[in-house]
Amino acid sequence: MIEILHPPPPPLPPPPGTTVPAPFDFAAPAEDLASEEPTTPFFRSRSRHRRSDTWIVSAFVICYLVVFFVTMFVNDCRRNSAGDCAARSLSRLSFQPLSENPFLGPSSSTLDKMGALRKTRLANHQTWRILSSPWLHAGLIHLIVNLISIIFLGIFLEQEYGAVRTGLIYIGSAVLGTLVGALFVQDKPAVTSSSALHGLLGATISALAKNWKFYTSKGKAMVALAFILACNFVLGLLPYVCNYSNMGGLVSGLLLGYALLMPPQLGKKPQRLSEACDYGSKGSFNLKEKVVKVEKPGLRSVSLIIFALLWCSYIDCIPSRSWSCNDLTTACEVINQIKLLGNYDLNYHHCSQVNLV
Repeated sequence: MIEILHPPPPPLPPPPGTTVPAPFDFAAPAEDLASEEPTTPFFRSRSRHRRSDTWIVSAFVICYLVVFFVTMFVNDCRRNSAGDCAARSLSRLSFQPLSENPFLGPSSSTLDKMGALRKTRLANHQTWRILSSPWLHAGLIHLIVNLISIIFLGIFLEQEYGAVRTGLIYIGSAVLGTLVGALFVQDKPAVTSSSALHGLLGATISALAKNWKFYTSKGKAMVALAFILACNFVLGLLPYVCNYSNMGGLVSGLLLGYALLMPPQLGKKPQRLSEACDYGSKGSFNLKEKVVKVEKPGLRSVSLIIFALLWCSYIDCIPSRSWSCNDLTTACEVINQIKLLGNYDLNYHHCSQVNLV
């Protein structure tokens, strides 16, 4: 007797509207896995853990606005400069003349009162200026450029990596950048609020380089970052803004960003067991391979250029006929110095600038 076995009936099709998960493929080639890795535009990342709130960046922006308002209120150009002010319609909040402050901001004496860096003040053990200087701005133009850059970079970092990491990078870069600026500061007031901005910029560059394969539109992102860096470097060539602290903040942001910013989780979960196991190791191998290629001679050349620029005196301020890189002494300050020699109380007032021989 021969028993004839009939084939089993085919499986029923799934109901409409349902999806069947793909089975695990243990022998998928590496090329297929690499091609299926999720990618996204850099500044429009679709991370599965993207935050919607940006409270830490908002807090920094509000603090900057409040400190600048208090600085201009203390400056009181209408009274202390005998009415020789820019934007007189702002009354007490009017700015010093452009020849004294090209940023539309306060006088050098007001920046000293508010806690700007100065060589002689630091020599007198006023180390609290290292904590106060990162909150000061040289003027309205400096404030606007800083806020635009901080909002653009800070919101991206906070939504992608969280408020804690962004806050640590921001504060750490501000303090370390200010310490670098204190090493090179001259006998003139200098503010270091841009060091925190350069810290965010350095962290963003680290995020782009470290997670290079996850992002598209990398060329546009690099152009945007280079534009922000160039604008803030040019501002550092004007009085009252310390470019040395900006460099320190940038280096701090690069290091902190590489240490704190983890690869983003984009797109869907891995559908192959081999993809889930090899995801991290393959990414780190590709990153090391790219770093080795760039290290010679690119990083060495960049390091030599930065080292050479550190010894250039014009990197912090370029003298011009429209402003002076030295601290300008005013007529009222000379009179108050005479009063001080005669055992009178010293009260700073800002009058029209005079050239002393």
